Amino acid sequence: MFDYTFTFEEIQFFLLIFIRIASFIFIAPFFGMSNTPARLKVGLSFFITMILLNVVDKPDINYGDVIGYGILVVREAITGLLIGFAANVCNSIVLFFGNMADTNIGLSMASEYDPLTRTQVTVTGQLYNYLVLLLLLISNLQSYLIEAFVEAYQLIPVNGTVFRWDSLLESMLMYCVDMLVIAFRIVLPVFACIMILNCILGIMAKVAPQMNMFAVGIQLKLFVGLLSMLLVVELLPYMSDMIFTEMRRMVVSVVQGLY
Repeated sequence: MFDYTFTFEEIQFFLLIFIRIASFIFIAPFFGMSNTPARLKVGLSFFITMILLNVVDKPDINYGDVIGYGILVVREAITGLLIGFAANVCNSIVLFFGNMADTNIGLSMASEYDPLTRTQVTVTGQLYNYLVLLLLLISNLQSYLIEAFVEAYQLIPVNGTVFRWDSLLESMLMYCVDMLVIAFRIVLPVFACIMILNCILGIMAKVAPQMNMFAVGIQLKLFVGLLSMLLVVELLPYMSDMIFTEMRRMVVSVVQGLY
């Protein structure tokens, strides 16, 4: 016989865990995509909550009234959102790289609306974003994110979040610097090839001014840019490893700013 009885305190504790996990699932990479069914997100959050219900330490939850409990719910939701955002924001590295690459090869105007991120993205950024998500699944990084989020309960228990805004601000500033460095390292082969091509076109414009180098350069930049990306496509696992390393660092840094 199964015992289905539960107390009011257990329901309150269950809701606090569920709110933090659901907030993380709805914004985390791969899980938080708009084409992921909402029922799947809710079901996964409920399943993880049921597992953690008897595993997570149960502290004393003290609140005066409904408003006090509502503040606890909002605090847990913000905690889950910040941890999920720390992992999800690293996808902007790929989109930033695609924007720089398309600007150099002449595809910056060929942008499209991405229903997953609900933003305008370039063609190259969209292509590499899907490739990075595919490598995320192959490397089982989604399991690492869930494990890291669950282990964060040891440092940030229920009703134990302390927002250190100075540490969170420093983490975001460091991410902005790392985003520029990583994106430029990824786009460097394309940038170097286009720079060499621009030098050649500049010399040819002086040698043969009667030629329309603007019309010729459009096709050459597109051809050289796509060829350079084709030649360095085998370096995609190393590019993804830099992004995944930054994703892990951001999750750890944000967690450190919450206790």
